[in-house]
Amino acid sequence: MSELPVLRTSRRASARLRSGYLWIYRNDLEGPEPDAAPGSLVTVLDASLRPLGTALYSSASLIAGRLVSTTADLTREQYIADVRTRISAAVDRRRIVAPLGDSTTAQRLIFSEADALPGIIVDRYGSMVVLQLLTQGTAQDDVREAVVDTLKARLSPNLEPLTIWERPDPRIRELEQLAAPATEALFTNQPTPEATTVFSLNDVRFGYDVGAGQKTGAFLDQRLNYAAAAAHVRVSGLHKRALDICTYHGGFALHLAQVCDKVTGVDQSHSALEAAEQNLKLNQETLAATRVDWIEADAFDLMRALDDAHRNPDAKTKLPLDARESFDAIVLDPPAFAKTRRAAEGALRGYKELNLRALRLLAPGGTLITCSCSHHVSLAEFTEVVAAAAADAGRRVQLLEVRAAAPDHPEVLTLPETQYLKCLILRVE
Repeated sequence: MSELPVLRTSRRASARLRSGYLWIYRNDLEGPEPDAAPGSLVTVLDASLRPLGTALYSSASLIAGRLVSTTADLTREQYIADVRTRISAAVDRRRIVAPLGDSTTAQRLIFSEADALPGIIVDRYGSMVVLQLLTQGTAQDDVREAVVDTLKARLSPNLEPLTIWERPDPRIRELEQLAAPATEALFTNQPTPEATTVFSLNDVRFGYDVGAGQKTGAFLDQRLNYAAAAAHVRVSGLHKRALDICTYHGGFALHLAQVCDKVTGVDQSHSALEAAEQNLKLNQETLAATRVDWIEADAFDLMRALDDAHRNPDAKTKLPLDARESFDAIVLDPPAFAKTRRAAEGALRGYKELNLRALRLLAPGGTLITCSCSHHVSLAEFTEVVAAAAADAGRRVQLLEVRAAAPDHPEVLTLPETQYLKCLILRVE
């Protein structure tokens, strides 16, 4: 008999777990729900009652269990010890695959299942660290204490400046039926907790405010894609006009501004564009020769209007930028269109429309950087829909590079959900 409450899985789910999958969906359970407190550890059994390991149990999420060990009946003390060990290992890996320096001072330190730490996200912005505890099993005092203590020991062994914030994700915590408290400073060795800072990605400076923005506040997964996009546009020989759709805080736009004469960033969020403008000011010395503008608009509405005006130059249309002249580079980096598998079909239609409009607007020899961060849309599906858009636009497109998230956002081959970010860099003839 197990010493812990039991999750009994179906044959199909058991086979997935044995092949390295880490999630147990509620509809894969056999028998009654375990008599377990939300967030507690449970032993996972297959359909024949053979142990598969230990998982964190959620009474609310569609994911009823997240495997944390292939050892059954793991005690809470053993789990917390594993958390400490795995955090140290994650920090060590980042020092190898994504080292910080003068040009880049921000990184993802812990990426949930990808670091064998389900439900834990940690990002670093210079001397500020932002923690998210996303599940019933991790939003608990013992986990919080283990994370903070280990990060203090690894990041500030000699009292280097460090402030650790917990910033709850309201949407995810609602799904887990968890309270969403205010952002809180868990540790600082400064006179007052540092709430704002400036960090660098590839020598481009960005402001950071722990109380603003999405996720932990910035998107660090695109770091190397920003640099790759600028490099490809530079060598293309076409870099007069660039358009960055869904610019958010200006990540792609400010990198393209290093190589283009004029860049326009578009986002429907006024606050995001305010942050982008502040980031532009942080880089004004290096980008003084480039004109950078921001447009507050819905991506679909604006791209549709630009496309129509570009194909009908004699039509009298009032637009925030000139659509008669083609663009030399366009970036499409929209938010996740497919939050669920059921929404994937609609997401593909959205991706096709944006890419079709962009392909029509690009000059011959221009560069398209097109991204998807929907893990419910595979790389093959995304590539296929971009190819279909190219056929409909009558453009011959060369695939220059297929990219993913930066290496501080590692993928787990047996958990496709970690393979979420796709970035295609294309030459459009």
